[in-house]
Order: sequence, then structure tokens, then C-alpha cells
Amino acid sequence: MSRGGPTGSTVRAADSADATYLRDWATSRPGVEGFVEPRTTVSEVTLLLVARDGEWTRRRVPSVPWAHDFCNRLGLPSYDAAVVGIPQRMRDYNRRQKEAKAPNPFSSPPPSA
Repeated sequence: MSRGGPTGSTVRAADSADATYLRDWATSRPGVEGFVEPRTTVSEVTLLLVARDGEWTRRRVPSVPWAHDFCNRLGLPSYDAAVVGIPQRMRDYNRRQKEAKAPNPFSSPPPSA
């Protein structure tokens, strides 16, 4: 279900597909922790899941209590992101991904055909 957001835009609400995705993601990776992100003027409540290696995913969820309960049911620690922030391993993962995709300016160009 969509509804008008605080900015007047349409905001997609969380649905069962989001919950299924989060469960599947969390149970397929080691060391997952949940970071519950509060509603803001531009987004609804979200659950950020971060694996041990820093890989992450984020989805809308129905509420803050829902997100903590979801994590508890899966045996995942959960934190209020507004209080603890996001883990450094997530930022490190993003940096590694960016570096892996960036061309090396010091490498020689491929041979011409």
C-alpha cells in the first residue's frame, strides 16, 4: 500500500515480500546484525542488515517494534541506528566495492586489435 509521505510524494510501504527478502538474506549470511533506522521526512522506517564482512541490505519495515521483533525471532542482535550509527565494516565494504569497480589509472591500455 502506498500513501502520501511527509513531503507529499508517494512512499511505498513495507510488504510481505520485503519481510521474506530480509529473512532470506539474513539467514544466508554469517554474523548478521540489524540496525533499525527511524522514519524521516524522506523515508519510512527501515531495517538495515549488515553481515560480518560488511555486505548489507536495507528494506522498509512496518515499524520500529516490528524490526526489533523480526531480529529477535531470527536470533539477530538489533540496534537503534540513530543511537549507535552504522558499523564501520559496512563503510569498509562499500569502499572495497567501489575500489574493485574503479579502473586502475596506472595500468596500461589493452592492446589494440
